[in-house]
Amino acid sequence: MARLLSLNVGMPQDVPWQGRTVHTGIFKQPVDGPRFVRRLNIDGDGQGDLGGHGGEIRAVLVYQRESYDFWRHHLGRDDLEYGRFGENFTVDGLPDDEVHIGDRYRIGEAEFEVTQPRVTCFRLGMRLGEPRMPALLVAHRRPGFYFRVITEGAVQAGDEIVRTRVGQHRMTVAAIDTLLYLPGREVSELRKAVDIPALSPGWRTSFRELLGAGVSRSPGWTGFRPLRVSRIVPESATETSFHFSLEDAPVPLPGQYLTLRIPGNPPLVRNYSLSGVPSGNEYRISVKREGVVSTYLHTRLRVGDSVEVAAPRGSFVLGEDTVPVVLLSAGVGVTPVLAMLHSLAAAGSSREVWWFHSTRSGSFTAEAHELLAGLAHGHEQVFHTGGGSGRIDRAALAGLPSDAVAYVCGPSAFMDVMRSALVDVGLDEGHIHTELFGSLSAINPGVVRGGSRPPHQPPEPAGTGPRVTFARSGISAPWSERYSSVLEFAEACDVPARWSCRTGVCHTCQTPVLSGDVRNRLEPLESPDPGTALICCAQPETDLVLDL
Repeated sequence: MARLLSLNVGMPQDVPWQGRTVHTGIFKQPVDGPRFVRRLNIDGDGQGDLGGHGGEIRAVLVYQRESYDFWRHHLGRDDLEYGRFGENFTVDGLPDDEVHIGDRYRIGEAEFEVTQPRVTCFRLGMRLGEPRMPALLVAHRRPGFYFRVITEGAVQAGDEIVRTRVGQHRMTVAAIDTLLYLPGREVSELRKAVDIPALSPGWRTSFRELLGAGVSRSPGWTGFRPLRVSRIVPESATETSFHFSLEDAPVPLPGQYLTLRIPGNPPLVRNYSLSGVPSGNEYRISVKREGVVSTYLHTRLRVGDSVEVAAPRGSFVLGEDTVPVVLLSAGVGVTPVLAMLHSLAAAGSSREVWWFHSTRSGSFTAEAHELLAGLAHGHEQVFHTGGGSGRIDRAALAGLPSDAVAYVCGPSAFMDVMRSALVDVGLDEGHIHTELFGSLSAINPGVVRGGSRPPHQPPEPAGTGPRVTFARSGISAPWSERYSSVLEFAEACDVPARWSCRTGVCHTCQTPVLSGDVRNRLEPLESPDPGTALICCAQPETDLVLDL
């Protein structure tokens, strides 16, 4: 009979870590006597990062005595007391390779349902003083798992654990964890996983994305190649379209962008959306003059010149759906939307299409109007901000079908407002896609934000290694061996980075490589997608340009 050996709780606290402060609830201590378990928590317990832990789906974390015994031997540690892995319930029994997602258990007065494996993140490594722990948990198939609370009630150490229901498809915690984090996954297993109603929505979404990964396209070429300028077309006083001719190139997906590199010391790189009809013979970008690179294009580039260009990339692409589509743009943010409209018009789409655009100059509105006129169900509304027609707001979006998918591009404040407005009028937040060409927002779970600094050159002394360029942030500097990974180098430059495990498990830090090669100081459990790197593991082997 399985049994609850230790009931552990602890409230979130701020702890120092690598010169930063982390807000975390991973520090748990055993308590005597009964505690009441509620829908979101155990009395006296809390989680610091509610994005990855806690909430109704992850109310209680479970870990096993058998796994403690394993780690004491594997790590040569004698200081691993119950609660040290951040778990609420330390149990005798319930191994990860026997417990199923969706199993239900009665403990004391309460009943629980298994919802997902433990989320791998750096905080367990921080707690144990062993940075490798996120990878080790997955590699040794000992993640532990979360309960949601079906029936609230009191529990205490010593309570028996009785299974009351077996989960659909009988997929174990270890099997689900392996399916997400390790290579060699089978489509049939992915299909079973997304069909488990008890599995947390986040994990089911990840498995759906893995099922759809087969339709993604790899970049058409590696690094940068010269493309010849075939036409230059002024669109307004500040905006110009540049056409590049090429042969046997990949047809870009509508909404993708090109990365251009122009001469300099060091060379400068920028991303520009493809704005024309998706074609393998000609690429068009439309550029507003507002910075060093755009000024170079406007003033120096001539027909017949060549520009170094990386292959089309980006995940902000028009889906091959049949549901209604809503396109919202502001200013030069219209460019990827134009490519989407060209694609819909070329296909003679019968989808309902709405285009809402906010503009001062009016450029591209005639082109978009002509494209929408060719669609059977095209609708448009243009807001001339300099002419008194107002701005796009919730009232303008009222009446959109709730099953629509939306694509939003423009300044970050515009996209934030539009996302909220679309949700307010009934669209599913998961069906709202945005594109941002500046630095992406950081993902650093649990790290307490101080005053943010703009990206800058790394602290002295300068390195002597290959040059690393962060394209979105406009930072380029030689690599220094005092950093263990490209992630640490980015952090030294205050380049916004995305990470969670820092050990090559979660792939949160996966970043497109525009040119160059990396080596891994730490081998990830699963290789990243072609043309990308896990920057928590990677070091530059040659000059490196990253879409970061």
